[in-house]
Amino acid sequence: MTTTETLIAAADAHSAHTYHPLPVVVASADGAWMTDVEGRRYLDLLAGYSALNFGHRNQRLIEAAKAQLDRVTLTSRAFLHDRFAAFCRELAELCGMEMVLPMNTGVEAVESAVKTARKWGYRVKGVPAEMAKVVVAGGNFHGRTTTVISFSTDPEARADFGPYTPGFQIVPYGDLTAMREALTENTVAVLLEPIQGENGVIVPPAGYLPAVRELTRERNVLFVADEIQSGLGRTGRTFACEHEGVVPDMYVLGKALGGGIVPVSAVVSSAEVLGVFRPGEHGSTFGGNPLACAVALEVIAMLRTGEFQSRAALLGERMHRALAALPATGTVTAVRGRGLWAGVDIAPRVGTGRQVSERLVDRGVLVKDTHGHTVRIAPPLVIGEEDLDWGLEQLRAVLAG
Repeated sequence: MTTTETLIAAADAHSAHTYHPLPVVVASADGAWMTDVEGRRYLDLLAGYSALNFGHRNQRLIEAAKAQLDRVTLTSRAFLHDRFAAFCRELAELCGMEMVLPMNTGVEAVESAVKTARKWGYRVKGVPAEMAKVVVAGGNFHGRTTTVISFSTDPEARADFGPYTPGFQIVPYGDLTAMREALTENTVAVLLEPIQGENGVIVPPAGYLPAVRELTRERNVLFVADEIQSGLGRTGRTFACEHEGVVPDMYVLGKALGGGIVPVSAVVSSAEVLGVFRPGEHGSTFGGNPLACAVALEVIAMLRTGEFQSRAALLGERMHRALAALPATGTVTAVRGRGLWAGVDIAPRVGTGRQVSERLVDRGVLVKDTHGHTVRIAPPLVIGEEDLDWGLEQLRAVLAG
């Protein structure tokens, strides 16, 4: 057996089978490239589902992490540390908000946003006890905790995990009429992904997000934007909501906020909304730890320059020009996306998304399938033009073959 085969077999034997990874075992990485245990190099066109927006081992982020490792890594929230206030202040400023609730993983931030909206509904809006409702969209992916899968429409995420948490109403994504009809006096929040990532990089109809924003404002309902995958530069703006001039009441952030080094997530909102919490009502031992804050502060500083947003916009135009030609070949049925992010629906005669992904592995390119027929492309924002072109050429070759 090869080293790769040996390590895959060991992983299969000793880890729960919650993922079906491609047959690659990575040993090192740099920028947009990864090297496996056999010494083969691969162009990363997935970027950790946007967790690696700034590339593998980005030196600015590595240096920030190393410097903090020599000082203090964890205090718990029983004490303050000297990076915490700056992290909260600067992230709030980046978002145009006032307060931050730091957590670790994306789904923790989503759970925290749901709790925040419910508490705001009871304490501020005056919703009767136990009656708060949150409206979500079909096809959503907000994580995999018991509460979050309770409002998923993905059978794989939901099956055999009930009973499910009540208090959620699901409406079709992009359907403003259904959204309007779903809102009642007990609705405390609308939780949406500005672009649905796991569902295949689904961009809503033009005008949908502004209309939802206006509707929630009229009905005194919080608009919560899950920008865990779409935010922090991925779409060519700091936040995907910006493409339609929308400012939500609450951002849910994660993935790229930790620079691909540590898990960092946060809920960011106004003092009126996050001010509903009192000591002991919510928390996280690792949330806002010194190492996380040090890395995230460097991420925020990098985003402030606008360099990465501009790069995602320019390279995204280049990528989408190339992908737009694929449907005419009959190998692809649709291409969607924004910025340096795309969902490519593979024609059935070519194969499944998984099969295309496996063929790309053989050509030194890493992508990932979703929902059977779709391949997602989300390169690190630091990818070079020639590397991007080469990766897309491998996709064209696989499809033609």
